[in-house]
Amino acid sequence: MAIVITVLSLLICSVAGYAFVIYSDKSKNILFMALIVSMMVPFAAKIIPMFRMFSNLGLLNSFSAIILPAIGTPFLVFFFKQNTHAFPVETIQAARVDGLGEYGIFFRIYMPMMKSTYAAAGIFAFMASWNNYMWPLIALQSNDKFTLPLAVSNLAAGFTPDYGMVMVGIIISTIPTILVFFLLQKAFVEGMVGSVK
Repeated sequence: MAIVITVLSLLICSVAGYAFVIYSDKSKNILFMALIVSMMVPFAAKIIPMFRMFSNLGLLNSFSAIILPAIGTPFLVFFFKQNTHAFPVETIQAARVDGLGEYGIFFRIYMPMMKSTYAAAGIFAFMASWNNYMWPLIALQSNDKFTLPLAVSNLAAGFTPDYGMVMVGIIISTIPTILVFFLLQKAFVEGMVGSVK
């Protein structure tokens, strides 16, 4: 689930951030302000509306209930928008003159040139989805669908918890995030400073 959420988040949020900068529209600023305001709403205030919405859609206790709320993160849209300001617009204009379509510009020019930004955003998205605890605890009811943080918390929930087993579970659940960070560390630093190569 963490990999699916990360890939979909990078695709959707980068398209949104790219569109906010490259395309001009009258309602763009209003939409961006709504996005900024949504970042200020605490997650605790959204739990009940989200639960009711997914209950009405019949998606509770499914992986879709975990994936769908996580793929359009306002922070990642804002992150891609800010980094896209450093993207050379002349490159897009030259590609349009050469006859390349908008999809081709995005996938063949924008994405390769912004790979450090994608790496930094990928670390954020992966760690957020991997460590997500509150919403899966509410949305998932079956033990066979529990995510790793939920499984580790269940190890310590008994009357006589096996603390050795709990520590092993914590170490196992921490290893993937450490590996992802160290593999993408250099690109993460470049992406945070907004560099475009």
